[in-house]
Amino acid sequence: MTLAAETASAASAASAPAPVPPLAGRVSAVGGSPVRDILAVTARPEVINFAGGLPAPELFDAEGIAAAYRDVLAEQPARALQYSTTEGEPALRAALAARNSARGLATDPDDLLVTTGSQQALSLLATALLEPGDTVLVENPCYLAALQAFGFAGARILPVPGDEDGMDPGALEELVVRERPKLLYTVPTFQNPTGRTLPAGRRAAIAGVAARRGLWIIEDDPYGELRFEGERVPWIASHEAARDRTVLLGSFSKVMAPGLRIGWLRAPAGLRRACAVAKQAADLHTPGVNQLAAARYLADRDLDAHVARVARAYGERRDAMLAALPAALPEGSAWTRPEGGMFVWVRLPETYDTTALLPRVVREDVAYVPGAPFHAGEPDRSTLRLCFVTQTPEEIAEGLRRLARGLRAV
Repeated sequence: MTLAAETASAASAASAPAPVPPLAGRVSAVGGSPVRDILAVTARPEVINFAGGLPAPELFDAEGIAAAYRDVLAEQPARALQYSTTEGEPALRAALAARNSARGLATDPDDLLVTTGSQQALSLLATALLEPGDTVLVENPCYLAALQAFGFAGARILPVPGDEDGMDPGALEELVVRERPKLLYTVPTFQNPTGRTLPAGRRAAIAGVAARRGLWIIEDDPYGELRFEGERVPWIASHEAARDRTVLLGSFSKVMAPGLRIGWLRAPAGLRRACAVAKQAADLHTPGVNQLAAARYLADRDLDAHVARVARAYGERRDAMLAALPAALPEGSAWTRPEGGMFVWVRLPETYDTTALLPRVVREDVAYVPGAPFHAGEPDRSTLRLCFVTQTPEEIAEGLRRLARGLRAV
């Protein structure tokens, strides 16, 4: 090669852009949400979609929420549209504290941090509590987005053994002694994905384990107000043994509207302050106009009456699903019978792989979520989750007829 050619080649190489640095390893390690991926694939209107955990939009109190926004923007536009405090609007925190206190957990407004959905609360807690390699204990199966949040923090996630009533406190204590975890995450009431409710005795026992062994508890309660039958079970956070180490999460997503993106956490002071610092780095504060509108709604409307109407409708839809499941599923199947919430958990005979079956079932214009991604440990591939609240009873019956055809085809 001539000197001129070498010079031209070197100049060309120098002008070529260098590759950008790679993405963080945690992104590829954790991956996306299978539920979100399925919803994107099954967005066609003709699909009866039991996959999403979406509340029924026709049951939103759209008029009441719209009136709350109109009043807030008319009466205090400067406050509603201005930056707000990280901890949350005082009027909303006071209303939330009163609701908690009325349900048996004495709460001061200063005990609360308003978050952008309860999902952000999980992310803030992971940031505040976890170092890479720390151990987190979870139910098995477990809420998918919690697994994502803890995975992004670099946690080692271990499932706690249990049975049809939920996690086993004895097995929990053995794991705590052996593995020295930082925290336990649980959705004890109408759990996602199983719909089951942890009995009162086990809640007390879990509080005792946390007190004896030194363990944070994150108690996530997005569904607890959606009860169709049976008696309310007190929060783990209400047990004296665990009050100084339990974080209670709440949300308006399932009882008011998910588009508000309003959640909250109730936590001991030191941890709450740490979460506030993490929130300042994340988004400064939850939108003030949404907080003020929610506070105005609580002041002007009867949220409990609205929730009761929603729960009655959801109970009818659960009954429609339970009535149609025996004819839709193969012999040897089993499923939960939730007393509230949004989900039924199904276990098909062990020869079925619900992940492999899903594309065939979707061809019948119906969808579910395979159960495997909900497991932190060895997945049970014969399981699936059905959401019963988004469709009417008639649509549920038709959707399960389609599911039956899809399962018979394989």
